Order: sequence, then structure tokens, then C-alpha cells
Amino acid sequence: MRDLPPSHPFDDDKLREECGVFGVVGVADAANFVALGMHALQHRGQEAGGLITHSPEKGFQSAHRFGLVRDNFTRASLMETLPGTIGIGHVRYSTAGSKGATAIRDVQPFFGEFAMGGAAIAHNGNITNADALRRELIERGSIFQSSSDSECIIHLMARSIQKNIPERMKDALRRVEGAFSVVAMTRTKLIGVRDPLGVRPLVLGRVGDGWVLSSETCALDIIGAEFLREIEPGEMVVIDAKGLESFRPFEARASRFCIFEHVYFSRPDSLLGGRSVYETRRQIGVELAREAPVEADLVCPVPDSGTPAAIGYSQESGIPFAMGIIRNQYMGRTFIEPSEQIRNMGVRLKLNVNRTLIRGKRVVLVDDSVVRGTTSLKIKEMILEAGAAEVHFRIASPPTAWPCFYGVDTPERGKLLAANMTEDEMREHIGVDSLRFISLDGLYRAAGEAKGRNNASPQYCDACFSGDYPVAPSDMIEKGFELKAAE
Repeated sequence: MRDLPPSHPFDDDKLREECGVFGVVGVADAANFVALGMHALQHRGQEAGGLITHSPEKGFQSAHRFGLVRDNFTRASLMETLPGTIGIGHVRYSTAGSKGATAIRDVQPFFGEFAMGGAAIAHNGNITNADALRRELIERGSIFQSSSDSECIIHLMARSIQKNIPERMKDALRRVEGAFSVVAMTRTKLIGVRDPLGVRPLVLGRVGDGWVLSSETCALDIIGAEFLREIEPGEMVVIDAKGLESFRPFEARASRFCIFEHVYFSRPDSLLGGRSVYETRRQIGVELAREAPVEADLVCPVPDSGTPAAIGYSQESGIPFAMGIIRNQYMGRTFIEPSEQIRNMGVRLKLNVNRTLIRGKRVVLVDDSVVRGTTSLKIKEMILEAGAAEVHFRIASPPTAWPCFYGVDTPERGKLLAANMTEDEMREHIGVDSLRFISLDGLYRAAGEAKGRNNASPQYCDACFSGDYPVAPSDMIEKGFELKAAE
């Protein structure tokens, strides 16, 4: 797993979801709907985006661009080249940091031309046996065009002997290990698939007479679509002019949805498992206040992701909520080539302390996570420089001690603060009066599991906290990664 590139000095202490997917069928000007959906999913990937449509007159048409959706897919001159009533899109968070011509080949959706017609796929997740599959496919004559694990799916489909695209996709995905939510299209069909564990999200909606597939419900809202349901773990849906068919191509397994979607990745206005993401995050703050109370004057979020949990902490503790840190909304991720002098200012370009509010106060700072700890150190320094009497960190997730191999960009384990220090050692390292993380049981309670985590059969994938990987990361094990020893 590759580290975040050094060209992103302001966001290098957060876990990053690597992509979002969106697709529509049965709507006029599908490209415009897809672009809107991609825009709503921009938080899942800001480095690049791609869009593919099909029309009987022009066939498959595509556009792949670096940068934000608003800067690329709002131009009439481009959107007019993407006609059709069916289309899919993908937003990507790159870990490579390259903006050269070769890297554009890594931008999804990917397209393949088969004997029975073309197909395009967009994938959210990570294939944990991609290296082994790639070696096998290359030995059998496949020629890869990208470095993406997702391209393996296209090559596996090409080698299938099945007679239509959905059946070839079933064949291909049965060979794949790891996490995948896939949105795909043929000339007439929109296809959605989730892996048997349902690690990454995928939802189904309707807009007029058309259908929608999306990583999150917030992208349905932007186009006025009705949310119908989630695609279930291990389910494939195939949608065309005749309607929707549902298939179960994989062996049934207990769901292990990514619990960090509740903590940070998903937008707070989305629904996950029938629950409001905002409400779950607020409830995390409530659990934190119960587990880790402290005498203080103010509860302040580290914006923006810490805000709902800070509200919950304030409500449960009775300590007033205040915006002690203000976020500069215009310091976007496109500002990535500052001078060394500017770079050394660190998070000050992104966050500023409300000094008159903070001075002389005992402050509880609520953040979503601590990864390397670098941002926590800088924020603590800013709060103390503003005259705070005490600084208490409360973290809305358990200690992140293990890397994710299912579609989230995380540092190698040696660079995760919680993998190398106890909670008290982290407190001393950051230099705050107290530091407490929500417990894993508390996080489960906030997400709706009243009794906390069931160690025998957990309801979520929480590998980044527990080291309990529901699918063995075979490629990484081959490279020397050591799983957690059995207790």
C-alpha cells in the first residue's frame, strides 16, 4: 500500500477513500446526470474522473480528466460529445501523485471490446489478489494498459467463454478477492455488483423512468432520484429497458461493511444501512462523552469531519459547543505546489483558531481519527498559541493501528502512530492534557449494535482498528506483511 504523495502537505494525516462510482440508464442526456452524481461523490476522490456513455448513433464515447468534476465535466463543448441514455462515471483518489500522460490510463471507467459488444466498468474497492491475477493474465498473453487492479476484471472477462457480458462479469468476479462495488455498462444494460462481504457501499435508485446506481444516497438527491434500496452483499443487478433482474453469483457470506464509512468516508447527508450518517456520527460523540468525560469549558470540532461527533459530545456532556477552529473553505486540494516557506505553514493554510473564543478556556477538541499524528500536533500548537488553558483530544474512532487493503489509502503499518505507541504514549507525543479514543464497542453501539462488537461474528469490517481482516490480503502477505497473531 503506497503512502500519500508528499505533494499533498495539507491532507496527509487522513485516511482517504480511493473512489466513487455512479451510473444511470433510461434517461435523456445521461452524461449530465452522471456528471452531477460524480460531483456529489467528489469527497470520495478529487484527483481525477471519467465518464462513458453510449448512443446508437455514436457508440461508446468517453472522457477522462485530471482534477475536479466542476472543472472538467461542466463544459458544454465536452458534454455534447457524450450523448446517450446510459452512462457511468468514476471519481478517483490517486495514490501515485502523477499527472503525466501515462497516468491518465489509470483513470476509470475502463472499457473493453468483446465479441458480443463493448463494456465499461468502474470499480470502488481493492482487489487483494490483483498482483497474482496480473501475473497469470500476462503469462497468458494479456496486455495491460494501466497499473490499476481494476483492469484485471476486464481481462478476466475477455478470457471467459460465457456468451454475454453479465455472465462474463460473474466469471471474472468469482476469481477476485477483496472488496469491490462495481458499476458497469453495455450498449443497453446497466450492471451493479457488490462483493460477498459488502465492504464498500452501492445503492439503487429511480429517476423518472430511469434507474440509478451510486456509491452513496447523497448522489441520488442531487438529481432528484428516489432511493429504493442498497444493493445487497454478493448481489448483481442487471437493468435494461425490460426492468431489473437480480442474481446471486457468489457463495453467501456474512456482511462485513466498512465501519469507517460511518466515521469519515461517506457524506453526513447519506444513508448507510438505513441509518443517517450524520446521526451515527453524532451518536459517536455521545458515546465518547460517556466513555471519556472531562471537565472543560468548550467542545470544538476539528472541521469539518469532527463536527457531528463534537455536537454529540457537547449534548451529552453539557459542555457548550463552539467553532473554535475555522476552516478556510477556499484552500482546495488543487493548491498542491506551494513554496517551501508556504509548505512549512502546514495546516494554518487550511485551519485558523478563533482566538477570542479560545483564550483562557479548557478546550475539548473532537476529531474523526489520528493516523500519523502530524495534524494533531499542529492543531494542538495552534490552540495553545491562541491562549487555551488546557487541550483535550477526543477521537471519534478507535486507534488506527492497521492498514486497510480494501480500497482505502493508508500508510504502511510502521507509520501509523497507534501501531507504535500506547494511548498514553500518543498523548505525551502530541503534548495534550488528555487523549482518548472511542472504544471499538462504543463505535459499534453508535452504529446501531446495542451490545457492541461481537468478537465471534463482527457486523462490520474494522480491520484498520482490530487487525481482523475478513479477506486475507494475499498480495501483501506475499510481500511480507504479517497478520495479527491469533489471541
